[in-house]
Amino acid sequence: MRLNQPPRLLLIAQANSYRIAPYLAAAGRMGLDVLIASRGEHSLVSEVHAGLHVDLDNPQAALADILRSARHTPFSGILGSDDSTVELAAMAAQQLGLPHNPPQAARLSRRKDMARAHLALADCPVPMHCLVNLDNPLPAQMAGLPWPCVLKPLNLSASRGVIRVDNEAEFVTACRRIKPIIAEAGDSFEAGHVLVESYIDGVEVAYEGYLHNGKLNTLALFDKPDPLHGPYFEETIYVTPSQHDDATQKLIKQRVEQACVAYGLRTGPVHAELRIDTQDAWILEVASRTIGGDCARTLDSGQDFNLEELVIALATGRTPDARPSDEARGVMMLPIKDGGILRRVEGITAARKVDHVEKVDIIVREGNELVPLPEGNQYPGYIFARGDSPEAVTQALREASSKLNFVVAPVMRIHPC
Repeated sequence: MRLNQPPRLLLIAQANSYRIAPYLAAAGRMGLDVLIASRGEHSLVSEVHAGLHVDLDNPQAALADILRSARHTPFSGILGSDDSTVELAAMAAQQLGLPHNPPQAARLSRRKDMARAHLALADCPVPMHCLVNLDNPLPAQMAGLPWPCVLKPLNLSASRGVIRVDNEAEFVTACRRIKPIIAEAGDSFEAGHVLVESYIDGVEVAYEGYLHNGKLNTLALFDKPDPLHGPYFEETIYVTPSQHDDATQKLIKQRVEQACVAYGLRTGPVHAELRIDTQDAWILEVASRTIGGDCARTLDSGQDFNLEELVIALATGRTPDARPSDEARGVMMLPIKDGGILRRVEGITAARKVDHVEKVDIIVREGNELVPLPEGNQYPGYIFARGDSPEAVTQALREASSKLNFVVAPVMRIHPC
């Protein structure tokens, strides 16, 4: 490293990742330079365009490019910004002797089928599950399935492609619908298989924490007050602190800890989703990344805490300083009710005037297409609120949402003759 050059962080990200900007801002506040490793040589984002261009579909080639760059100017830490990059980040950090999770642990955290099988062998509570090959006849593969059940792509997020089915006819229809969604979602195995698991009739929670030297630390436990019964699972409101009793909250953390140990995770962010019924807290997902979307902003606390700064500290071997706010706060991921070309959003000013609402952020611009679940993978915007109680926050989010109207026009598609 050249004299007086600031420490350098490698951020591995998809070229269009919304996480790039928050990480760049956090690294700047911490006095770090950032090199972005992506396939974005044609990106309009200057930091991506000027970064290290790697083939994220070829991990070994990408790893070689990263190691070559490190020989020229060393890195102080390496981060994968999302599920698709955490394994490569772990591989590179391991090679360079930087803080990291074992690559196999990172891989387990991003592949739902491997995760389910691994957790089941470790006696962690996961739904009954199996794999279905979409290229093989379905009738034989449906034998003995519990109804209802849930079909899930192996590696997608934001509930994309997740469908509940109640019988054999719905199962066949759902498989046909999922197949084009996952056609380019990964390697040939991931593009041809879906995970099928029993439906658990319970309430969902989201756990946000971090591992430091193998110890799990809680940042927030979010309740999801809107029921998620399907057939699609569009998440809307996250609100914290949780209203579950102490015993249930203790059980939730215990289950997340079990999963982290089973995977072999040792450091970095942990985001988990669980369903709670009268029997247990069932693990749906434990990922070695932060919470999705802009939901991380619910954890920010002025100058006292920023989630990206915490994650960078862990990746660079610094002592984490976690002081999230303990006040009631929440976020609403705005659902897409009607697909089409967005013309305008009405009622934003009225929504912003609702008591306890901090911010209404519409991130999809006019002229872009809104695609509902299960095909869609993006929320059009977010509402953030803080208040005296979780109930007040939830009410504010609902009231603000009711004032918004997304005006869309039909999508005209030209089909070849």
